[in-house]
Amino acid sequence: MTANIGNVDRAIRFLLAFVAIILLVTRRVHGALAVVLGIVGIGLLITAFVRYCPLYPPLKISTIKKAK
Repeated sequence: MTANIGNVDRAIRFLLAFVAIILLVTRRVHGALAVVLGIVGIGLLITAFVRYCPLYPPLKISTIKKAK
């Protein structure tokens, strides 16, 4: 499993996961939306930590800057 998430992508994922956690903890969202937001937030957090997104290879995407 080769890393395919760059630093900017990683920072955005951490930020979005943090926002999701804040919304859940402060109970701004309820019901099914809260469940979906929690799952998406956990997914973003995990992919940011491992620097690998399983959706990127089939789409041939990598946000890592290539060395010149």
